[in-house]
Amino acid sequence: MSIPTVTSLKTVSKNVKSLVEGALQEGGGLLRLAPCWVPRSFLQPGKRLKLHPDDLYAYGLNRGGIDERWFASTTPAANDNRTPDEGLSYVVAGDQRFTLADAVSELGSGLIGNRIWDKYKKWPVYSKFFDNMGPIPHHMHQSREQAALVGQEGKPESYYFPPQHNNVGNNFPYTFMGIEPGTSKAQVRKTLENWNKGDNGILDLSRAYRLKPGTGWLIGPCILHAPGSLCTYEPQWGSDVFGMYQSLVEGREVPWALLVKDMPKDKHQDLDFIVEQLDWEANVDPNFKDNHYLEPVPVQDTRKEGFVDRWIVYGKVRGEQLFTAKELTIDPGVKCTIKDKGAFGMIVVQGQGKMNKLTLDCPKLIRFHELTQDEVFCTEDAAKAGVVYENTSTTEPLVMLRYFGPEVNPDAPEMGAYRKNSF
Repeated sequence: MSIPTVTSLKTVSKNVKSLVEGALQEGGGLLRLAPCWVPRSFLQPGKRLKLHPDDLYAYGLNRGGIDERWFASTTPAANDNRTPDEGLSYVVAGDQRFTLADAVSELGSGLIGNRIWDKYKKWPVYSKFFDNMGPIPHHMHQSREQAALVGQEGKPESYYFPPQHNNVGNNFPYTFMGIEPGTSKAQVRKTLENWNKGDNGILDLSRAYRLKPGTGWLIGPCILHAPGSLCTYEPQWGSDVFGMYQSLVEGREVPWALLVKDMPKDKHQDLDFIVEQLDWEANVDPNFKDNHYLEPVPVQDTRKEGFVDRWIVYGKVRGEQLFTAKELTIDPGVKCTIKDKGAFGMIVVQGQGKMNKLTLDCPKLIRFHELTQDEVFCTEDAAKAGVVYENTSTTEPLVMLRYFGPEVNPDAPEMGAYRKNSF
């Protein structure tokens, strides 16, 4: 008997409504998702995604190594020479598959709820595991207004470092963020002038923070950051825009094209324009850590009941709650029902169990085309009705990460809440 793989499924690209409805019936309001792997040509994989080592370059050496896995994504990856549907999550329904984007397009509010559908007409967020051997270039993601100049959307994002994927810290578990207070715009401009001289020195103007598993950060648009080498869970806005302000990383060249790829073409050599893309006050904020650092905050004290649900991403970006995330840990043999306020994407990071009618199992090693039982999309109706989770193991906890769309959780904590809200 052959084991089903992603490639053995029949791809359906239109009229998927009946398939979605059937899958929701079978899953109890849940959709099973296949792994969505994304390569990056300019980065080195950190080898903690559980992807088989023989498959790290499954797209071809010229495409780069696979260092990302995207969750419940309806956002295409902005890669050169990308394959069809790269970055888009597939729903698995029996021996067929279709993109989550097509499912949302045809069912709309039936999947993501009236409020998000009416405002965005799509699932506007996604999350990923971002896993690299070393640091990546000091870069920013454009704001909504800046990205609109090139027909794109802005990208605020957040980080959580799951302990289950960080048994090793790899080469540089520190992240440079922002710009040192007192730095001038002229100094940043000078680093752009020095681009082709080697290391342009942009990190000399920044500050690094040591990364700690089980904590996170919330980073708004236009803020420079050079993510370190922990494997990161990243709920974020559904966009792949960026501008890289560092010319050399660990001896590897960063092309000028990666600095200006999401800026208007007539501004690609305008150094003043490029500097002004940065949110200066946010970058030189003397209280940067206080305004961006996250630690988990329990939703409530349920330890005696054998489970704990914790906020891991919370806070607002420029006054808006654009995404939030929780980590649910369930003790062996425990069953619980959790009600949420909106649709969510979920990934299992440890253990095995059940979620409504679907089996959950965190794999030890995944082949590139292999189907897994660790990723699910939950509709708003199912989330509000209450999802039944059960840890069927007798030896280890069941741990899941789930992320939500914009303005779904008005009861989420504010920045800094971890200082006073812990059990």
